[in-house]
Amino acid sequence: MFIQFFFVTLQCSLFIFFVMEPLAERLRPKTLDEYIGQKHLVGEGAVLRNMIESGHISSFILWGPPGVGKTTLAQIIANRLDTPFYTLSAVTSGVKDVRDVIERAKGSRFFGSVSPILFIDEIHRFSKSQQDSLLGAVERGIVTLIGATTENPSFEVIRPLLSRCQLYVLKSLEKADLEELLQRAITTDAELKKLDIRLTETGALMRYSGGDARKLLNILQLVVEAESSQTIEITDKLVESRLQQNPLAYDKQGEMHYDIISAFIKSIRGSDPDAALYWMARMIEGGEDPQFIARRLVISASEDIGLANPNALLLANAAFDTVMKIGWPEARIALAEACVYLATSPKSNSAYCGINDALALVKETGNLPVPLHLRNAPTQLMKQLGYSDGYKYPHDYPGNFAQQQYMPDELHDTRLWHAQHSPSEEKQYQQMLRLWGERFKD
Repeated sequence: MFIQFFFVTLQCSLFIFFVMEPLAERLRPKTLDEYIGQKHLVGEGAVLRNMIESGHISSFILWGPPGVGKTTLAQIIANRLDTPFYTLSAVTSGVKDVRDVIERAKGSRFFGSVSPILFIDEIHRFSKSQQDSLLGAVERGIVTLIGATTENPSFEVIRPLLSRCQLYVLKSLEKADLEELLQRAITTDAELKKLDIRLTETGALMRYSGGDARKLLNILQLVVEAESSQTIEITDKLVESRLQQNPLAYDKQGEMHYDIISAFIKSIRGSDPDAALYWMARMIEGGEDPQFIARRLVISASEDIGLANPNALLLANAAFDTVMKIGWPEARIALAEACVYLATSPKSNSAYCGINDALALVKETGNLPVPLHLRNAPTQLMKQLGYSDGYKYPHDYPGNFAQQQYMPDELHDTRLWHAQHSPSEEKQYQQMLRLWGERFKD
């Protein structure tokens, strides 16, 4: 009898253990008053609060990093409004699921009532055809769409759908928001209240969470559950020993990837070697492919340093070659050398601007004929037609130069390259003035 009772008790305990919600779910706000952060959207008098409190919701997309309250806002709206609320995940739903929900929404809407709400989590994962299937229903008001995305909607959401939705940007939670969330967790959660939890240090919690409320609560839960004592003093050392992982957020396919590489290139362009090294270190610690970093250095050497220091391209190429030969961790030294050299070099984008202007001119003017004197004349017929006639071979003239027209007739006075007068480029500019005279005076 005792053994049977023991096993039943054990099974019940295990069942309770397995079905207990994670801390982040237990603390998910149910109302706007419980919601932490995003005051610019849900604070007193803010646009989303006014919309929710009025009960009149228009279609919108919430864009922000993970764990800042996008799904929670959608659920608060569901709790607040007396209207059917449908949820789809872009990860598991297809076009058929979208159409099924739209048909159900048509049947659940009554004359004069608020449109049913369709919440789509991770809407950036929807294909173009899936997004197309939403257009008609959103445009006719069959559903009010609320989308949530961690990626830039201008890249991931089709333009017709984006034009039918307001876009609201959610920010990473600030330190004060996260500290408020921690205090709420240890003072209001039914399970954590049973323990004596002391937040002596929160630096590691903040660093590892990276402004993500869900991650912060998951870390807190992990640390607490790993301790056997009823009294738990949370310190940076304790958190670090329990996690033992890289706290850096760096999704090589996500927007932060592009933000950091943008900051890296702009730091080089802005001649700040310290910032350039910092952003490169962020990429290295985040696990970026060293070849990607090396390619960006080669591009920067061409685009931003250019003719002001032609050696920059040589050094960037040498760094790329070194990366290919030796890999991590030693490749970081070659990359750092190129990074600092590029950042401290004089800058010129005259070649970059010149080719862009040339491409634009070609698109504007089309296939202009090559002047006859510049054409090749490999056959007698071509010679008779005047091909190559009048061409001046520069090496036959003093200084290996002879003035003649090289542009099409319609563009003979057009300038595309404009020197930027860095010490190195000034020599090239003076050479052009000496050869061409007035044509190259800016």
